[in-house]
Amino acid sequence: MSLFRKIFGSINPPSEEDKESEFSKSDGENATSIDEQFIFNFKKNGGKFLYCENTNEVKEQFENILEENDFFESAALCYDPNLFSMLDDNKLVYDRPANPKFLLASCENLIADEGSILFSSKQIKQHKPNELPANIIVLAKTSQILGAKSDGLSAIKKKYERDYPTNITTIKYFEKAKEEDFTQYGSSAKNLYLLLLEDL
Repeated sequence: MSLFRKIFGSINPPSEEDKESEFSKSDGENATSIDEQFIFNFKKNGGKFLYCENTNEVKEQFENILEENDFFESAALCYDPNLFSMLDDNKLVYDRPANPKFLLASCENLIADEGSILFSSKQIKQHKPNELPANIIVLAKTSQILGAKSDGLSAIKKKYERDYPTNITTIKYFEKAKEEDFTQYGSSAKNLYLLLLEDL
């Protein structure tokens, strides 16, 4: 996208090619922030993104998701004690659920260049992505957005000096491919909601 169009706006909406090239540039004034790059790629992958300014908004958006998907009075999968209160507040069962409707989890990081979410055994134990429920609700903070997967792996190494997690994996596809796409081979698409809490 030209610098002039950015400054003065455009009568014609930018084409998909313009949008994609705008996000792929990484030099000087055309570089987009990693926050914008993550949101663009995440939505392109089919993820549902909900920005929250505070914890009250997180609770409100969580309840909206439960209502939209008819998850009330359902069983949920959750391994993070910090998130149990959100489930308790909505009277959801999460202690060894037999057939959970959704996973509620935090994550290690959000990866901007792929629009993916990086998990470890701290959030999903030893489950492979295809063993997780089809519906996933992730609570993350804006400070967790990193440029590339290598940055995410470095952050994990720094965060867990001794108790290093296993099963480090990313989930990248959040809707079924409209056409056969070999890049998605072996991955299972998830209906994923991201509650992104502002903490910067």
